[in-house]
Amino acid sequence: MSRRRRKNHEEANNHDRWIVSYADFITLLFAFFVVMYSISSVNEGKYRTLSDSLNDAFSKDNNPNTEQLESSVDPIQIGVPPTTIQPISLENPTIIEVEKRRELSEEILKERRRLNQVSDQFEAVLEPFIDDKLISVIRNDFWVELEMNSELLFLSGEAELSQRALPILKKISEVLKPLPNAINIEGHTDNIPIDTVEFPSNWDLSSARATSVVQEFVKVGINPVRLSAIGYGEFHPVGDNKSEEGRFKNRRVVLVLMSQAFSRYGANDEERAKLLNLAPIGGSGSAPIGKP
Repeated sequence: MSRRRRKNHEEANNHDRWIVSYADFITLLFAFFVVMYSISSVNEGKYRTLSDSLNDAFSKDNNPNTEQLESSVDPIQIGVPPTTIQPISLENPTIIEVEKRRELSEEILKERRRLNQVSDQFEAVLEPFIDDKLISVIRNDFWVELEMNSELLFLSGEAELSQRALPILKKISEVLKPLPNAINIEGHTDNIPIDTVEFPSNWDLSSARATSVVQEFVKVGINPVRLSAIGYGEFHPVGDNKSEEGRFKNRRVVLVLMSQAFSRYGANDEERAKLLNLAPIGGSGSAPIGKP
């Protein structure tokens, strides 16, 4: 009987031994979480004390050469900072500027209308010669070209005006007299060389022909200040010098009625600056010569 009771008592003790291991495991797990929490926590009090001490040490009161540090710290920007859109400045001209631009535009338009009127007058008085393709009128916003074939004005190889040329130049001068614009007379030849005592080269022949036309305009009453003579020789052809027809076109005298804005002597500096929408140049500024 005693043996049976002892055996039952021993079996009962063996079933409760797992509780000891389980309690040890729970204790270790609790210790682990305590350690992890202690590592992750920050002592804000000590951090703030250290921060205030450094701020006082570098403040302006303790060091007059150093500006006081800002107490607030800018947050760290995460990602792409937002784009700042700059406003577009729009032109806002004053009433005076608007009126000035309007005045300049009117002056330029007035100059162009004048050149168009001159072109119409040339075409009207020279219509028979235009039909025969001896004279052509070329329009431009800043000048008018009147191309006259040399056969109409001169004999071959000569620079003296023919009798046929005088009434033609008189008609042209009647259109030019009332105008203030400068007039360029350009002489051109073909590429066939000329070598005479009077004209050693085509340069001399083209310059002499341009000068003869200028002198005739002065005789009929055009102010010589407006006139200039230019010789280009054979170096500005309008036709093919390999053919007789091309050489016929290249032998020509060109009258160029210049816009006031592009004339060297036809207008003063202030008038040219006004027509070109430029500020007047003080003193003796000069403007471009001839066609641009």
